[in-house]
Amino acid sequence: MGGNSPCASCKLLRRRCAKDCIFAPYFPSDDPHKFAIVHKVFGASNVSKMLQELPVQQRADAVSSLVYEANARVRDPVYGCVGAISFLQNQVSELQMQLAVAQAEILCIQMQHQVQDPMLQQLPNPTPTTAHGGATASQLLDDQLHYDKPFLLHNHHQFINSTTNVIHDQYSVKRETIFGDMVS
Repeated sequence: MGGNSPCASCKLLRRRCAKDCIFAPYFPSDDPHKFAIVHKVFGASNVSKMLQELPVQQRADAVSSLVYEANARVRDPVYGCVGAISFLQNQVSELQMQLAVAQAEILCIQMQHQVQDPMLQQLPNPTPTTAHGGATASQLLDDQLHYDKPFLLHNHHQFINSTTNVIHDQYSVKRETIFGDMVS
């Protein structure tokens, strides 16, 4: 940057910082680690060439990307930032699977309420009658519901459990990775 304080790159490379130093605006002297990691992964000469080829308004974004990629490469020398992207994509896939299972469970619960409500609406309105030993229609309706309720609930829970398992099994059996191979 010229003057008294050299930029981080000139300081690391132990050279004099010129007024037109291409690194000075992007690698200030108060953050030497930023340039050190970029230099370690890409090399100062390559970074200088990349910055010179870009328009001035795009250089700050390019430096930001280089710093991110260099940090990712140091953390994971084999995959770099592709490893981080792959991890996040897998996490999104798992969360989408969990969302699908939750939506299926909600649908099953809604179906349970729809199955129970029409059954109650289809039964005749309770009117007093003495045809069944003095029992009113209301009492007969209550007796019938108490008799059928365990059967309806038992079958419904079997339906919910089988639906949830099918959906869960459908998603857990086959998943495609970003590399195109199938995993379970």
